[in-house]
Amino acid sequence: MKPRIAVDMDEVIADVMPKFIDLYEKEFGKRLSKEDYWGKKVYQIEGAQKIRKYLFDKGFFRDLPVIEHSQEVLKELQAHYDIYITTAAMEFRTSFEDKYDWLADHFPFIHWKNIIFCGDKSVFNTDYMIDDHPFNLQTFKGKGLLFTASHNINETAYTRVNNWLEIRAFLAEERAKRK
Repeated sequence: MKPRIAVDMDEVIADVMPKFIDLYEKEFGKRLSKEDYWGKKVYQIEGAQKIRKYLFDKGFFRDLPVIEHSQEVLKELQAHYDIYITTAAMEFRTSFEDKYDWLADHFPFIHWKNIIFCGDKSVFNTDYMIDDHPFNLQTFKGKGLLFTASHNINETAYTRVNNWLEIRAFLAEERAKRK
């Protein structure tokens, strides 16, 4: 049996930031720079809480850009690991179809049986979890990898990965240790 990896969707393989930046500009007439939201989510900027409401809109998750190198690295990793896409979709019930269709378009090599829509990720029993939210890694019993996102830059409790090329290198080292 191959080792298993749980991979979060939003802000790990699907880039929500360009959409939030566009929505902020639409609502407030100002284009955000990275410095404006670095260290928090866009909707945590003072006065911008109403931006979060868009997460509940049908279509919000359908056209997100793909995080650079995620497709090629995940495809390569399938030779060594069972890959599961794990997305906490329960809060945003309109997101199911959008997320499923987005994954089918951008990650057709991930079988539908390996896509898990959930609310609480503490139930996962994989060897690795790649996620941008530290709270998802807190109860995880395997090796948690924190994928860098604006809201987690001050977190130091987990192994940090800044991009998919770093994930590729990290997991190659892990495989070398097991040999």
